[in-house]
Amino acid sequence: MTTPILVWVPTFTLFGILIALGVIEWGSLPIPTWLRFGVGLPLIVAGNVVVWSEAAKFGFAQTGGAKGTLRTSGIYRYSRNPQYVADIAMIVGWTVLCASPGAALISFAGIAVLIAAPFAEEPWLKKQYGSAFEDYRATVRRFL
Repeated sequence: MTTPILVWVPTFTLFGILIALGVIEWGSLPIPTWLRFGVGLPLIVAGNVVVWSEAAKFGFAQTGGAKGTLRTSGIYRYSRNPQYVADIAMIVGWTVLCASPGAALISFAGIAVLIAAPFAEEPWLKKQYGSAFEDYRATVRRFL
């Protein structure tokens, strides 16, 4: 039970802070409206589609760190961490859309954590799935 708490509480806290700062400082940065809505909004939508569809396929327990099966099909054929890539897309999208300096600052920290997370997970994946994970890791990129 501890792992889901360690995963979901920081995740929702990060997104909550980003949303709050974005709303409070809405439009403070000089980003053109066409860019904000033309790039930011599609990144948010695409990121959500990927994250929530994959979370539904995994189940929320496994998405939160519980042992399950090694997924190598679907979007996982192209990226070992598509949910992290999608989370990064959502963060970048929100930062562009809200044009908030505070959200931009917090976004850098959030993205750094999302980039670092797979490096912490990979030893656990190797221990859990052994050669199946090693074979997968040898053929599929970490991010894109």
